[in-house]
Amino acid sequence: MPSVTHDDAPLLADLMPWSVAPPRLGRGWPAGPDAASLKSRWDALLKAEGPDREALFEPTRSRTLRSAVGRLPGQSSGTEKLLRATGPCPEPVRVLHAAFDEQWLIPDHRLIDAARPELWRVADERQVFVVESPSDTGGPQLLATSHLPLLRPGRIRPLHRRPGGAEPNLAPGLLEHLGKRLGLAPAPADVLAWIMATVRPDLTVPLTEDGELWSRGVELGRRILWLMRRDGDRPKLPGGRRPYVRAPLSSRPLTIDYDRDEETLLLDEGRISPVPPEAWDFEAGGVRVLEQWFTARTAPAEPRTLAAIRPATWPQAWTSELLELITVLALLAEVRPQQAELTLTAPVTASELHTAGVLPVPDAARRPASVLDHHEEGPEGQFALI
Repeated sequence: MPSVTHDDAPLLADLMPWSVAPPRLGRGWPAGPDAASLKSRWDALLKAEGPDREALFEPTRSRTLRSAVGRLPGQSSGTEKLLRATGPCPEPVRVLHAAFDEQWLIPDHRLIDAARPELWRVADERQVFVVESPSDTGGPQLLATSHLPLLRPGRIRPLHRRPGGAEPNLAPGLLEHLGKRLGLAPAPADVLAWIMATVRPDLTVPLTEDGELWSRGVELGRRILWLMRRDGDRPKLPGGRRPYVRAPLSSRPLTIDYDRDEETLLLDEGRISPVPPEAWDFEAGGVRVLEQWFTARTAPAEPRTLAAIRPATWPQAWTSELLELITVLALLAEVRPQQAELTLTAPVTASELHTAGVLPVPDAARRPASVLDHHEEGPEGQFALI
């Protein structure tokens, strides 16, 4: 079903109308795969003075040491100008830095050129962020994460418009219309699961009134969502297998390669297996995921910059993350044939949604919710009105 056809399927942009451009950091050093290194970078910035602090900060037109900005929603960073900032580093938070690459970020608005506060306002344990990841090489068209996404260039579509899982980001009336056609009451999470299983490269989403097909698609989409988010669970390869370190990794591996015959991932002299070829070949956005993940942790940084502050040796946590990533990619590759087997019957078309008044969506549905129930601190400790 994910192949492109011309059957009047509605656009994802109409089914999940509120979207936000991805955050833009403006400098790389506030994010990284190691939280302790981020705290060390912060300490190094604050120890520097005058021109040295400015050079380390890497100012842009959007952010300098003199920028006055409010606190990010839900975070506890300071709001005084960085020129005179003191105190400990704000506790780093988990983010999706690239496809299938969870890293850490210092959640300080003063460090980020375009933080997209509207995303931070709705980020909580109930939220699912859907990220457009256009690909013509067979990779996933959408990614899903429980963490704030930083990857570019695709737009971000939260499942919920308000914190606490309130107000689904779905076309008004869509749930009710699908319920009548399917003879059941789909939940917002069911619609998201269907979208993840059936979205096409042109970012249209075929809908159906076939209850059996809908159930199969939702079940498959839930599997995709679980593999992309996991939330602490450890997946296993078919037969209960898991990749293991067969030969120890060096303290700072510099190269990554793959032995297809042995199904072994090679990190210098280190060896990890079994690694199914589907995991090694898995791409997102036209880039091989495992290579991109490894490069993000090993590519040399420019000397005498904050980005050059990183672990002296390869942390054990990275090995654990790599082993889990291999499993996730292999299992996601297994899902693709099942997605292709979903043959659309009894379609619910965009024209039908127009006739039913579901489309076009009202302009307000494309904007963030405007009323929140908590205060936010503005620049220099002032309260912001939102």
